[in-house]
Parts: sequence; C-alpha cells; structure tokens
Amino acid sequence: MDERIIEYFVTDDVGEVRADKLFASVIEDVSRARLQKAFDSGRVSFEGEVIDKRYKIRHSGWLRATLETVSIDQVPQGKSIPLDVVYEDDAIIVINKSSGMVTHPGNGTGEDTLVHALLYHCKDALSTVGMPERPGIVHRLDKETSGLIVVAKTDLAHHALAKDFSERTIKKRYLALVSGVPKVRSGTCMESIGRHPTYRTKMSVQSKGREAHTDWKVLETFWEKASLVECAIHTGRTHQIRVHMQNLGFPLLGDQLYGFRYNRFKDVSIDRIFLHATYLSFTHPASGKSLEFSQPLPKDFSDLMAVLKEKFSSERGTSE
Repeated sequence: MDERIIEYFVTDDVGEVRADKLFASVIEDVSRARLQKAFDSGRVSFEGEVIDKRYKIRHSGWLRATLETVSIDQVPQGKSIPLDVVYEDDAIIVINKSSGMVTHPGNGTGEDTLVHALLYHCKDALSTVGMPERPGIVHRLDKETSGLIVVAKTDLAHHALAKDFSERTIKKRYLALVSGVPKVRSGTCMESIGRHPTYRTKMSVQSKGREAHTDWKVLETFWEKASLVECAIHTGRTHQIRVHMQNLGFPLLGDQLYGFRYNRFKDVSIDRIFLHATYLSFTHPASGKSLEFSQPLPKDFSDLMAVLKEKFSSERGTSE
C-alpha cells in the first residue's frame, strides 16, 4: 500500500484545539474524508502517541498522519458523456445534471458518473483537494435529482467554495413534487437529521442528529393528491429535503425509501424521485463576483405535472 506522511509542528501558542480541526485548518491539500480515514485506522499521532480526532492538543509537538494513496486503477478516467454546461471558466464549471446520473464513483457505480464526464470534458483539469475518485466535487446531488451543481476546476476554487458551503453563504433552491397537500402554504423544518439506526441506507429525523434547516412553500396543488413545493436549504445534509418532507407527512413522488406509495397514483407513470435543483447562487471563488443561475424543470418533470393537472383537476374542479 502506498502512503503519504504529513507532519506539522504545533507551536506553544496553540491554546487548546481538537486534533482534527487543527489538521484541517493547516493542511489545505487533503480532504477531511482522507484525514477521517487516517484517524479511524489509528494512523494519526501526536508526539508519537496514537490519538483520535477528538484529542485536544494543548502544547507544542509534532502532529503526524499517514495517509493511504489511491492506486492508479482506482482513479476514474474520463469518458465521452454529454454534459449540459450552464457556465464555465478557468476556475469553475456549473452543470445542469440529468436525473439518473450519479455524481461521483462509489460502490456499485459504473463509468458513467458526472466525474467521468467532467474528466473528459475538462481534460483532467479538476481540483485535487478531495478524494481521488471525486475530483472537483464540492457538493453532490442524488442520482435521481436533476439540476444545478457547481464543480471546482482548481484547488483554490475548491477551498473557497467549500468554505462558502460551510458558512452557508451559497443559496440553493429546489422544486419537488410531493404526495398530498399541506394544510398551510409554507413553513420551516429545523429537525436534526442523522443516519437511520436500523436501515443504514436511510437518514431520519433524530434528536441527536446534525442540524438541518429547510424552508418550504407550496407553489401549486393537484386536488388533494399532490403539490409542487419549493424548498430552500440552508444546510446540506444527506437526503435533507426527502427526510424533512417525509417527516411532515408529504414524501416526494417516487421516493419509496421515504414513504411514497404508488397505490395513490394509479395509472400515473412515476419512474423517479421528482426533485430538481432549480436555483444556485454564490460568490465566484476567483473574481469575487456574485453569480446566479436558474434552470427550468426538465421535460419529464413538467410532463408529469401536466398529467397530474389533467387527471386530478377533473376529479374536483380545477387545480389551484
């Protein structure tokens, strides 16, 4: 196994700081995921003593981490896959991702992910800050979620965007089709989200989970069967909108993992989770200019809305 050793000498003026936070602040070219893996495998030490990420450093000494490197056959190669490029310059690229495309390689994925397409399109000119199988990826969209995603082409852009996401200055809005109609037209979900205690592929609302914040409002309804909802997320938890809407009692159409039931929509073709990242705004990491992007609904999304309007408006007057 190839290894990379990173050492950093902590000075006396450090005060008191957790080891993982200190490492993350001083080592800029290594992702937190790789550091986390080093901590989990007992490959981080302070003054020769193996430590975990919660270890508090209170005095000077050598902080050392041994990182695994990825073999060349594990690094994705570029593939000629069509991309809907919304914006591109030397620092970033904004993509309108299609539903069905996985953002980055993982267990069980093929060579048709967004990363494979980006490597080909950008001629390998993507940031190297994150894990080797995720070049340029600062945030992600679920496989069936369509819409806007920004990717870093340089390491400086990656760090700046990651900081903005962490500080919640990046604005993201989504459109979702949900089952049922809320009694109120808008609201805020602040329930914390964590990994489901039994089903490891699911997330769930948990009192000890991570903070999550979603604002939502109803834009259109289809009798009592379904609603078009706009969601603005202020945090980026896994499956956040899907979990929060399920918790409210309105699972996304097609989202069986979070409670959607097809028997309420007989004779209606619902072949994916209907969630679309429609709006994205952020500060350009190089120029400092404010950038704002929006994308209309994809055809399958608007087609389904037309079917819902036609089918269910006839059951009780006209759709609102």
